[in-house]
Amino acid sequence: MAAAVERGWQGPLEGLAVARHGEAGRLSRIDVATAGHPLPDRASLVAAERLLRLAEGAGADDLVLVLLSGGASALACLPGEGLALEAKRRLTEALLRSGADIGEVNCVRRHVSRFKGGRFALAAAPARLVTLAISDVFRDRPEDIGSGPTVADPTTLADARAVLAQLGIAAPERGWSETPKTVAGDYRIVARAADALAAAAAEAERRGYRPRTFECDGEARTVAAEHARLARAMAPGEALITGGELTVTVSGPGQGGPNQEYALAAALGLAGVRGVCGLAADTDGIDGTGDAAGAFFDGRTAGRGAEAALAANDSGGWLDRRGALFRPGPTGTNVNDLRILLAARR
Repeated sequence: MAAAVERGWQGPLEGLAVARHGEAGRLSRIDVATAGHPLPDRASLVAAERLLRLAEGAGADDLVLVLLSGGASALACLPGEGLALEAKRRLTEALLRSGADIGEVNCVRRHVSRFKGGRFALAAAPARLVTLAISDVFRDRPEDIGSGPTVADPTTLADARAVLAQLGIAAPERGWSETPKTVAGDYRIVARAADALAAAAAEAERRGYRPRTFECDGEARTVAAEHARLARAMAPGEALITGGELTVTVSGPGQGGPNQEYALAAALGLAGVRGVCGLAADTDGIDGTGDAAGAFFDGRTAGRGAEAALAANDSGGWLDRRGALFRPGPTGTNVNDLRILLAARR
């Protein structure tokens, strides 16, 4: 996104682009930094502080252009007053392992931050603020894309505390604050999951399939079981293509991510079925914390031990041993997950 701005912007330009460690490209006029993801690190804190300084230094005649995409919650992290970075990391990890949806996770993040939940927008005033966002969240809610640093927050401090209480996660004693409910700025979503679904459906049609598309959320293994049921009923040449973010309630010691858990659970649901195959992958090229974007699967993928692997949240280990993992590498964008099920054409 920053490279595109450099190519198209003719006037004076300065700024900072923050990418995940190992994924930064070269820019000529915009500084580049890397930081931790999915958990923030010290570099995430430094990046957030630098971004805020840039915003605070803008005047009334300046344009502050924010290029926002999935992962920003971790890449730019400035804990609330008195909350240590390590405590914020532990809180984030507990939320990500709890099975909470992204709305619940980011509700908490916004209320223990000095950067998220519209606070960057306040820092940028009185400059003109424009946000161009790539949505990686279900229903494209601006407050949940990167935890909404440039938009007003409709949730409250009480909402955030209630999320933690419901999940049984200990609330930090410090770092809490209420988020702004009104901020100024122009906010535009320039790409979203629906675009990936439309592109995948068009390619499926080009290859002679009849696609059905929709977005969904929920627990990965539960959604996978339902999609396997739908796939069992598909006629030859039909395709089921879904987007949206799934969650995993982590209780075991294994490795993997939501797409790998979905793939293994779907494979179990398709056991013995011939002529149906699938792929579940994250569009940014990384599913969870490993190096895989997701996995391929069909009715032969699951075998003895698959249910135990799923129970231990070891979908990644199981699918890796089966040679089923999908490793395209970082794609440079993120419009959430894409799941494709195909019924063989006659």
